[in-house]
Amino acid sequence: MSGSLVRRAIAFIILFSHSPSAAVVFGQQKTEETRPRRTQPVANQTITSAPNDDAWKTPSTETPVSLRQSTTELIAGPEPTIRVALATDVRSATVSTTGRLMNASDSGTHLIALDVARVRLEPRLLSPLPPVGVENSYRLAIGGAVSRAEAEQKSREVREAIGEDSQITVDAETKTWGLVVGNRLTRAEAEELNARLNDAGFDARVFQSGLAASSQSSAIATQSHGTDPSQARSSAGNLRLATRVSAPSREVVGFSGAARSFSSSAPVVLASDDEAKAPVRFNERPYRGRIEVFTNTRGSLTVVNVLGLEDYVRGVVANELSPGGYPALEALKAQAIAARTYALRNRGQFVAQGFDLLPTTRSQVYRGLRSEHALSTRAVDETRGLIATYNGEPINALYTSTCGGRTEDAGNIFNHAVPYLRGHECSAEGPAAFAPFMIKTTREPPELREEKNLPLARDAALLNIHSFGALPSQLSDDWLTSPAPVAEVRHWLASVARVSRQTAPVVTDDVNRPAAFATALNAAVFGESRADTLFNNADVEYLLPLRDVGDVPSENRPDVALLVRDGYLSVFPDATLRPREPMSRARVLHTISRLLDARSLLQLQRGTARPSIDGALVLRSTKGKDQPIKVRPDAYLFRQIGEAVFPVGAVALVGGEPVVFHVNAGGEIDYLEVRPALNGASAERFSPFTNWSTELSLGQVQARLARAARGIGPITDLRVAARGTSRRVIDLEVVGMQGIGHVRGGRIRSVLGLREQLFVIDRKYGSDGRVTSFVFTGRGWGHGVGMCQVGAYGLAKQGLSYAQILKTYYSGIELSKLY
Repeated sequence: MSGSLVRRAIAFIILFSHSPSAAVVFGQQKTEETRPRRTQPVANQTITSAPNDDAWKTPSTETPVSLRQSTTELIAGPEPTIRVALATDVRSATVSTTGRLMNASDSGTHLIALDVARVRLEPRLLSPLPPVGVENSYRLAIGGAVSRAEAEQKSREVREAIGEDSQITVDAETKTWGLVVGNRLTRAEAEELNARLNDAGFDARVFQSGLAASSQSSAIATQSHGTDPSQARSSAGNLRLATRVSAPSREVVGFSGAARSFSSSAPVVLASDDEAKAPVRFNERPYRGRIEVFTNTRGSLTVVNVLGLEDYVRGVVANELSPGGYPALEALKAQAIAARTYALRNRGQFVAQGFDLLPTTRSQVYRGLRSEHALSTRAVDETRGLIATYNGEPINALYTSTCGGRTEDAGNIFNHAVPYLRGHECSAEGPAAFAPFMIKTTREPPELREEKNLPLARDAALLNIHSFGALPSQLSDDWLTSPAPVAEVRHWLASVARVSRQTAPVVTDDVNRPAAFATALNAAVFGESRADTLFNNADVEYLLPLRDVGDVPSENRPDVALLVRDGYLSVFPDATLRPREPMSRARVLHTISRLLDARSLLQLQRGTARPSIDGALVLRSTKGKDQPIKVRPDAYLFRQIGEAVFPVGAVALVGGEPVVFHVNAGGEIDYLEVRPALNGASAERFSPFTNWSTELSLGQVQARLARAARGIGPITDLRVAARGTSRRVIDLEVVGMQGIGHVRGGRIRSVLGLREQLFVIDRKYGSDGRVTSFVFTGRGWGHGVGMCQVGAYGLAKQGLSYAQILKTYYSGIELSKLY
């Protein structure tokens, strides 16, 4: 990277940071679409991890070698200042502090103490405001309702979610209902309201309200089938707002109680005399830096938090990737660098409105000092001044909550290719990827070749840990299929009685045959012949429709009936018990094991694993803490593969796996059985949105796609026409009775109202063979471009450093020290 290029880029950024945004109004320039959602922690959710590779080194306190090689040392400069709009349309703002409130409005360098610690600010009219031209007024439309009742319900939901009233509309052409929100808004105000609606889960679109009736209908129609989000912003970015300097028409008036304290036609800047101990507050929420309040073109107040970039990032990281839900330092460092880079790249995005960024997902979620967390603050401090660059310029560091296992090329979502925003697997690579999570045993798995004997490996292991004896150290098919000697059966029944806390039964020499064995086993487990008590003759005859039931002695039939009914004693394929033949060892052991397990006499415990640490099984306690349990070096290990459970020499616990285990008297695990985690092994598997399913009726699909695919008549089917590099749907074919339409790019997710567009489609049909509804089964949450936030946590749990995490998601970047 050319040093002069870097210096020119950074010099421009620093110069821009000192431009008086409140004094001059610039044409607003938009950037690529940001991710629509932040990561939400879920209480008590299972957090798991993912593979490691020899190429990925465990992070240390030193700067990683890869970082030292790729970090460009830039000429030191001042830390930029960020202006975050805390409110953009309020009629009153209260600024306070627990210390002394200072006025910094004149120069910002000399603080003048006020006589009060709390000030209420309101706008007051100085001279008549020029009317807002209808050609520059905007409103927002929300469509997709199939009835007036649904539209009225959506109107109530809008009011509850963002506090805005709306008007109900009906489209005579499509017979669908919708809402119109806002009135006489500027384009920037409409964009902000649009972001609030999108954050609340509503698919809204901006239209110009001053158009003629026919044009207005067309403008509303673009809400569902217009260009992709990035193009929509590009068109908005071409708008040039008025820059004519004129005398102020309103002033900010400060009140202490009911008394008027001061007034100013310039922005009012308030601070605290002791920011560390008594920070300034807006509406009782504390913030670092200062609070600036000024009137806007609507006659209301805009409240801006002016603070250093590092302080801003502290208030972002804790909210974008919760340290409480995802406590991994390297992931938080990656989030800090991404947030810092995003802020620097998008600084001045709302300069025409007097601020840089919004505190919502429209920019980045920022909640001030109260939301900060010690761990995320440490991540910010330890990456101070670091940004991600590509060809010497800060990248547009987009990120998404949950990528569903793969990220996507930006060009497939936003119709604008970006070289560093390419699709990637959300995981580490290489054969040793699962190494940090492996649990191994020194015990050799039995070599069983006959499928019917596979369950016996588990049965023998469970009996062995309970000291049943007379069991070989290595099972074989020959040993299992051989007839069980009377002495071995007698020994095993004595062990059953010990485990069941019963007296060992008196057995006869035919105890290795089904009838006598059934009676002796019931006595060893229950202490009496409960079957003889609970079954009458009719019951026994009904439960034993065997071809050779006549060969079973009548005194043993109730016990045989009980074990057969409950599935413990197996019957041969020809519906015979073969009571005159000795039972095989496999048949005896399987019956004993299943009965003891069903009676909870094997003392097995169940749980959901957390990522394994140092070869231990980790479980989440009832108090929400991780509890490691040591696994014996010679423990029995089993892993479910398909429908069967196999003995193995090692097993990976990446987190989320259902486990069955036994803890011996020494507090160590001597038996561990693992079933695969439902969320798989990608790095973002801990997210509650890794897998999801949504069903939409044909009517709902018709209403939501009415504007996106016009002129095709009633919709009959949906087909995937193309998928991106991550298998996301990037071209959805909409089949109608009169034609075929297409929805492409990021619009697919928004118009359908789905969490993601990484999905497959199933259909439900009516009695006439026509589609009645569509079932979307998918993965992830968000647009799927850039860094996967929950995936970053997973990679950190695998041992990746923050530099390695960032380079997993952003192609060809370098980490540059800005200051």
